[in-house]
Amino acid sequence: MKKIVFVLFFLVTTNFIFSQQIKKIKIGDVLKMIDTTSSPLVINFWASWCKPCIHEIPWFEKTIEPFKSSGVKLILVSVDFKEDYPKRLTAFVKKQNYQSTILWLDETDANMFCAKIDRTWEGTIPVTLMVNNKKHYRQFYNQQLPEPRLKLELQKLIE
Repeated sequence: MKKIVFVLFFLVTTNFIFSQQIKKIKIGDVLKMIDTTSSPLVINFWASWCKPCIHEIPWFEKTIEPFKSSGVKLILVSVDFKEDYPKRLTAFVKKQNYQSTILWLDETDANMFCAKIDRTWEGTIPVTLMVNNKKHYRQFYNQQLPEPRLKLELQKLIE
């Protein structure tokens, strides 16, 4: 009986801890992160149901890796639906083996939150924002970034 209780406790605890790895945030949290970061920051907005998003995330992670020595940080902000958080989103991230910091945006009014990131963002994904506050650099990409272009844009971010 003790073994069954221990196994159940372990499974519940493990599931709880793993589901907490994708933090729930509001748009104000994202804006604060953008405004206060002292490191060059790449924020990619994506969703698990978006094929172009899923296609570009692996090359984002691979391409940004050498730039980490320059302090570049990658944050993947999921705009998945409320009913997909945390269980489905966590399972998806685990299956894809994403290594980056992943946050889930707990917002439903895209008209409100998109404009706060960039006035030209109309809600399409994937989109990427690159910020380097030390250089007063801010660039919004309202499209998928192919791998060669991503390398060029990362150079601009850190130069």
